[in-house]
Amino acid sequence: MHDPGIYALIQLMPTVLRPAGWALWAAATVLDDLADQRDAEPAERAARVEAWTQALHCELAAGTSRDPVRHALVDSALRWRLDLSSLRGAMISTRDDTRGRHFADWAAWRAWCNGAITPWVDQVRHLFERAGAPMTLRLDRQQDYQWFIDGARLTDTLTDLSADLAQGDLFLPQEALDAFPGAEDDLRQGSWSQAAAALVRELTALARQWVTRPAMTTGMHPGAATVLNTAASLMRAQLDAVDAAGHALLKRAPRPSLAARTRILAPARIRSKLAWSLTPLTAPGPRRPTVAASEPSPEADDTALRPPPPHRDGVRPPQIAADRMPAHVAVIMDGNGRWAEQRGLPRPEGHRAGTAAAHEMVHGALEIGLRHLTLYAFSTENWKRDTEEITTILEAIRRDLDEGPIRDLDVRQRWLGHPDKLPQELVQALLREERRTSTRTGLTLTVCINYGGRDEITRTAAALAQAAHAGDIDPHLIGQDDFARHLPHPDMPDVDLLWRTGNEQRISNFLPWHTSYAELCFTSDYWPDVDRRDLWQAITEYSRRQRRHGGATR
Repeated sequence: MHDPGIYALIQLMPTVLRPAGWALWAAATVLDDLADQRDAEPAERAARVEAWTQALHCELAAGTSRDPVRHALVDSALRWRLDLSSLRGAMISTRDDTRGRHFADWAAWRAWCNGAITPWVDQVRHLFERAGAPMTLRLDRQQDYQWFIDGARLTDTLTDLSADLAQGDLFLPQEALDAFPGAEDDLRQGSWSQAAAALVRELTALARQWVTRPAMTTGMHPGAATVLNTAASLMRAQLDAVDAAGHALLKRAPRPSLAARTRILAPARIRSKLAWSLTPLTAPGPRRPTVAASEPSPEADDTALRPPPPHRDGVRPPQIAADRMPAHVAVIMDGNGRWAEQRGLPRPEGHRAGTAAAHEMVHGALEIGLRHLTLYAFSTENWKRDTEEITTILEAIRRDLDEGPIRDLDVRQRWLGHPDKLPQELVQALLREERRTSTRTGLTLTVCINYGGRDEITRTAAALAQAAHAGDIDPHLIGQDDFARHLPHPDMPDVDLLWRTGNEQRISNFLPWHTSYAELCFTSDYWPDVDRRDLWQAITEYSRRQRRHGGATR
């Protein structure tokens, strides 16, 4: 976090954004330092991080702070109208790092990276957007963005190897360590063995591959593109220094030479200065009014999560034995248009009415203890519908995300689908809610928007082919687990119960991989007419069925 390269990158930002950039960098650095202080036990270090985080929460409401770093961050948030609630997860991740980490595989490591770094990077992107020079990422390059973040984290981990090992930490996935027998023990003992050297060479090559994503900045504002491309060049120079360090890597953090940094930064400064000189930028307006410190916003802290509201008739969910309860229910919300036509209303009115039913499903899922709920909101085939109906559906989804009626429930929100054709504002809102709720442990709500099952399988097969071409997987040994790992959400469990409303009996290209062994339930009511009791009834019916998965009846 003390890398002078970060300071150099902030210098490439337009002058009006630099104070806010420094405030974000300083806050992340302070938290990292508090977590790494060697004069205290892990519990004390975790308490210090938590105290700093809680103080920031209160000071955001008050609008000021006596701590210089927090004051700068509060001032930047109010001037630029930044929502810092998304940083809560990253701060929790920093706090929990004090207790040590163990990652079974790259997927677990990647989830840690996403939670710890992405929120800070997104705040910088929001700054560029507020200034009128958005760091817009191509919607078809979201995976490149994720690889870039992973590469930055791996570069940082390799650079800080000596400091982490001194505290007994090794922030690498077990999957990577096991590929080089003996390397883990050697590193923990401070021995630069052949296995340890081979591991580091492999990881530096992997990090270099991840941070080299030139297509990520295609079509981006040249000033913003210069910042990202320079960041990639600095990280590659850092990885060169890691490779050249050899056994010294276990004693101190390597740094690129001054000559190497100058070769990268000198032309970057010229390019960025020219780009910003030709760009009319928006200066920060007056500070946003603060709210009373005694009334903190519930979205800023997950400790303020509330239970779902009770049903209007006071009904309670049935008691379902744990071994008879589905883990994952997927719903095809059918009948909105017909519901409206039946009442002499335009079809779009049915979709507006269906939003309330979706909220009811979330409330009912939370009450009965369901772990995963997936809703089919808009399919790739729905683009064939009338333009007004399409607009109404997408606007209703966007408005629901902005108004946040389920924002203070213990719900982890996710999106499954493809960004093609979707309004960019909607995609960004979906990704924002994913990041903001990523640390929640209650219901996982996946909303399928611009989703098609065959499209998902085709893209997954393409990702597998690309992995095989890159040598990451043997094409002759590809199995079902390999395919599942390349799905958009590899951790999504199989669907136990697929429920469709609207008196239709087909699955309509919905989750074909995940529903291979799903129990099917079709009901006649149109979607706007259902509430949580219908979900409970479908789950009750599921609990009575005998599932054999191809086996014989006992």
